[in-house]
Amino acid sequence: MKKKDMDSLEKRLLEERQKLVLEIKHLDETVLNQSVKDSSGDLSSYSFHMADMGSDAMERERAFLTASAEGRALLEVDEALRRLYRNEYGVCETCGEDIAMKRLEAVPQATLCLDCKAKEEKSGRRP
Repeated sequence: MKKKDMDSLEKRLLEERQKLVLEIKHLDETVLNQSVKDSSGDLSSYSFHMADMGSDAMERERAFLTASAEGRALLEVDEALRRLYRNEYGVCETCGEDIAMKRLEAVPQATLCLDCKAKEEKSGRRP
């Protein structure tokens, strides 16, 4: 892989990492670290209606799920950067062949070549 391509992919990975960190921080500051009292806006710790409590709980659940997905994505980007800095980037973890540049441009944190990814999805195995 050319140095220019590696630099471009590194830049994209670092930008994606920064975006994910900001999204996780936003979720943490706005929803995840708020008490029920803070999130409801009530002066008391009791909600006036059970539907309000349910809505608050549902919103917090959604935020936890989003933060979890963002955390997994951040881990994948960090692993891709580690591989890049160790000169192990762009090699399929299953077959050992080079991952096509077009695939890396589309999914810079890819760990599998297109053929191995297709086989994985066809077999129903998910990481």
